[in-house]
Amino acid sequence: AQVLYFPPKTLSSAGSNLSFLCIYRNQTQAVEAREVVWWLNLAEEIPASQYSLVNNRVSKVTLFNLKATQPRGSFFYNALYCCHQSRECHHRYAEFYVVDMDFNISCETDGYLTKMTCRWSANPTTSLLGSLQLRYYRSQIYCSDFPSPPPNSEVKECHLQGNHSYECTFQPIFLLSGYTLWIEFKHFLGTLESSPTCVIPADVVKPLPPSNVGAELTRNAGLLNVSWTKPVFANRDLTFQIRWNSRGREEVPWQLYEVPNPSGSWAVIAVEQLCVQYVVQVRCRELQGAGYWSDWSRAAQTLVQDIRAPSQGPEFWRIISEDPARKQRNVTLLWKPLLENHSLCSVSRYIIKHQTPGNTSWEEFVDHGTSWTFPWVEPTHTITILAMNSVGISAINSNLTLSQQMSTVDAVQSLSAHLVNSTCVVVVWSLSPKIPGIKSFVIEWRNLNREEQMKWLRVPPNLRKYFIYDHFLLIEKYQFSLYPVFAGGVGKARTTDHFAKGGFETGNSGSLHVVLPIVFSTSVLLLGALLVSHQRVKKLLWEDVPNPKNCSWAQGVNFQQPETLEHLFAKPPEPTSCEPLLLEADMVLQDISVAKTSQKEEPGDFLGILPTLQESECDSACSSSHFQSSSISGSCRDGEGCELRYATVISSSGLCRRKTSPRSCLDSCFPGGDSIVLGAFSSAAWEVGDGAFLVFPGSQPSRALSLVSSEGFSEPLDEAFPGSAERSLCYLGITALEKGQGEVSLTESSRGMCQLQSMDLIMEGCDLQHVPTNVREFIQSSLKPNPTVPYVPQFRGATAKGQEATEKK
Repeated sequence: AQVLYFPPKTLSSAGSNLSFLCIYRNQTQAVEAREVVWWLNLAEEIPASQYSLVNNRVSKVTLFNLKATQPRGSFFYNALYCCHQSRECHHRYAEFYVVDMDFNISCETDGYLTKMTCRWSANPTTSLLGSLQLRYYRSQIYCSDFPSPPPNSEVKECHLQGNHSYECTFQPIFLLSGYTLWIEFKHFLGTLESSPTCVIPADVVKPLPPSNVGAELTRNAGLLNVSWTKPVFANRDLTFQIRWNSRGREEVPWQLYEVPNPSGSWAVIAVEQLCVQYVVQVRCRELQGAGYWSDWSRAAQTLVQDIRAPSQGPEFWRIISEDPARKQRNVTLLWKPLLENHSLCSVSRYIIKHQTPGNTSWEEFVDHGTSWTFPWVEPTHTITILAMNSVGISAINSNLTLSQQMSTVDAVQSLSAHLVNSTCVVVVWSLSPKIPGIKSFVIEWRNLNREEQMKWLRVPPNLRKYFIYDHFLLIEKYQFSLYPVFAGGVGKARTTDHFAKGGFETGNSGSLHVVLPIVFSTSVLLLGALLVSHQRVKKLLWEDVPNPKNCSWAQGVNFQQPETLEHLFAKPPEPTSCEPLLLEADMVLQDISVAKTSQKEEPGDFLGILPTLQESECDSACSSSHFQSSSISGSCRDGEGCELRYATVISSSGLCRRKTSPRSCLDSCFPGGDSIVLGAFSSAAWEVGDGAFLVFPGSQPSRALSLVSSEGFSEPLDEAFPGSAERSLCYLGITALEKGQGEVSLTESSRGMCQLQSMDLIMEGCDLQHVPTNVREFIQSSLKPNPTVPYVPQFRGATAKGQEATEKK
């Protein structure tokens, strides 16, 4: 075999299409082109939709959208095989190389506008297949709309950098000239060129960063003011971007701000924190063109300085100590340093103002520290502490009056401290009635086991409970003191030096009046939600159970008595009375034992009533059943004439369902001991209908029993009724007797008594054409048709007492 390819070897770029021709010869003759298949690298069969026939001997295949060749060991090409459709391939193949020629060339001009640097990167596989070089052509001005590689191009030397990238520098440059650039790939099979791109150096300028950057927080307004100087050699409009960071920490993210005014040299930014140090940087780029952002400028830092005067003075308290040596009282003032948001941003000194009776006042200055001591001489002494910085003095200040007379006012009635945990103590107090005018409370606490400084805090006047957060030890002893502060002085303190046990009274705390309604309303809502969810889950998981009181069988039943449910669901030891009940449609034979209620019996005609037998249970059910026969009597009231008929009632608990002859079914239902009864059937059985039959020993019928029904009963047999049509249904019904008639009693010897009170038996829709004349007259004269009554007999069981009475009779 010999295979010829055209072309045998070729070079192409990624994304292009390639076509190959093949002539396949088998020994002495060429194989038809339609029998040729194509395989790629002997691993992938090319779909037949890419085949075409040049003629009967030449097959053509086209490969679309080729991907770059991935080296496989020492092979840097793809192999294309032309084979017979029987998958017989020759060892010859066609080679094709696919090279990725997608290069991204980017250039930028430096801020001094003296050189242009171009960069591009190559695929490592492409570098292994051949050599790469940058070629360019410079036009006189600008770029053409559709640049293309001209024939008179030049090669630009490039240097290999890291990550397989190359860098080329053009210097000097012509700012408005168009530089057309492309990459050339040289291979032993040919040369490939990338898509050309055109660059104008003036459009790709990366300007120098702004200089002389300054930043400060303005006073009173509290805004971040940033200023800078535009970079040199910037001939076009520039846009600027500012980034700042508080305290210059790396973990805090930078925030960016775009300057809306192009070519500006300053910007004002609103910041949240005024008393922190900010680090600010600025960069820029040309507003038009495809220029680049400059590098960030050198960082400028703001100075923390006073923005405004302190918003308020410090909170302070006093400690009174006796000096026996000098026989005087000393007052030590303690205050807490102002926070930055109150001092804005620092405090240079504190001013202590003294006011005594007689309009005598003076000031003292404290530059450092948070305490000051002075002698208390006058009976009343008012003190005010002010905070001052470089901007001004605090306008809102607190004062404290020292009064010997007010120090005896006992406004606090009780005080207790409760240890919550090692970091929290709750202090609860109550006030004496009729002492108004309290401006605030001051709580003091200290550890009596250690020589520690006293701690204090101020509490609003409407509270009666306060949580103190500090480090507390249960084995240590602490002292808690509560001072009521009035406008005219400080009242008498209430002190406790132990923790109270048990719960604490909340008194008339305002917070309690807020918490209790919230807790109560939340509890009610939660309870309602639980009830609603319970009802929904109950409806989803449980079906609605009907109310038994709405059922007919529960009328008159008292469910309040505990024995009701026991009698309702438990099986009674003896039969219970029942109302006339319609039997189910499939129950066609029911046990009824009949007791003799009349001692005189005429051996003449007997009336036998047997419900219709079903088809398929003759063997299973009837084989173990026994028919019983007895007599039934009808009674009439005195003074009224009635015709008496005695009949034999045949009963069995077996169900005959098999399709068989009535004789065979009856034979299987009667055991050997009941041959007399069976003989009676054989000699005197007339068909009254499909629902029952009558047995008269005095008559000799010539027809057998017919069980005809369109609802599952057996059909008439041909041997029983030769040449006769299907018999119509004969339904056995029960209807009320006419006024003046008596009742019929059926007594079961073993189970009790069932009475058919005010009932009568009728034949509904029966075919009586084959019934003897005397029987037909008896039925028509004694029974009243009622087509609306069901065809199955209804009965009601009687109690055991009725059974005993009947048996005695």
